[in-house]
Amino acid sequence: MALSGFEGFEKRLELRFRFFHDPDLEHFIGDSHMGLRLLPIESLEEILRAVHCTVVSSMGNRFFDSYVLLESSLFVYPTKVVIKTCGTTRLLKSIAPLLCHACGLGLELVACRYTRGSFIFPKSQPFPHTSFDDEVACLEENLPLHLHDRKASIMPSGLPDSKYQWHVFVASTGDHYSSLCCREIMLPEDESFTIEVCMTDLDPVSARKFYRPPGDWKTSESAGKEMTAATRIQDINPNALICDFAFDPCGYSMNGLDNAHYSTIHVTPEDGFSYASYEWEGSTYDCKEDIIRTMTRVACVFRPGNMSVSTTSTSPYVWRAIANALEPVGLKCRSYSVDEFPTVGVVAFHALTAGRRNG
Repeated sequence: MALSGFEGFEKRLELRFRFFHDPDLEHFIGDSHMGLRLLPIESLEEILRAVHCTVVSSMGNRFFDSYVLLESSLFVYPTKVVIKTCGTTRLLKSIAPLLCHACGLGLELVACRYTRGSFIFPKSQPFPHTSFDDEVACLEENLPLHLHDRKASIMPSGLPDSKYQWHVFVASTGDHYSSLCCREIMLPEDESFTIEVCMTDLDPVSARKFYRPPGDWKTSESAGKEMTAATRIQDINPNALICDFAFDPCGYSMNGLDNAHYSTIHVTPEDGFSYASYEWEGSTYDCKEDIIRTMTRVACVFRPGNMSVSTTSTSPYVWRAIANALEPVGLKCRSYSVDEFPTVGVVAFHALTAGRRNG
């Protein structure tokens, strides 16, 4: 917990693996292709202890396992892990134990992606999150040498007097690889995209919906479902199975499972440092209208004063769809920057601000 308030901005780590052939590990690989999903909860808890976070709720389907954390979210696929944590967690401390456990399951790392925004309370962050230079040094130290294609970049918002930036580090083997989700489906990296949305200065009326009433006797799960319904979060993606959780006295987290794709929302509603995030992994088979509709619904739930949107994709239509998509709901794209990274493609960073609030 930061002295001035809770740090809402998350750090995000994605690790992708592939199976290597070892006759002694055939019982793990075999026909099931469960990969990392074979890790017992005790091993996941060991990894999360290094990060300083814990599991509060979980759900899974035939493609992946989803965990709501006390400090955000964890998604475990057969050959991919995504960990997203807020507050003063030490996210990069998860790399070493994750690689160790993956090796025991016959998996080797083929790609790493680390992203984050600019912290609200940067002086409260523990090492190695004390600066992006420190984070990059930690990543370089912990990643195997065969991930030789590496790039680190700080993408500016482009807004006058804005200190907000998007930090990206990518490392890969340089080979084409796939995310193995189950026996029936292979999702090539170049057929998926990730959209990461960070929102501040939330509309006060919207933010109050993420407070629990005094003396609330409900469980965190049932209170979370009430918040989901009251805010119409379920309408963002009606096809998603939602695992939601409400914190006491305020705050909210949600993981959505839509076949092989995930989404996640985290809300810190306190006045003065209100923050909400939305992340969505989708397929480039999704049409432009689907992206615009999803982003519009997110903006309408939170009505932020400021929003940043980072898209990672090999398809330019994904990031081009964002630029003017939100003007009808009062958010104007003030600037964007674009950079290319090994394997993952193009990262585009949009900065949007709201006009005068109505109501």
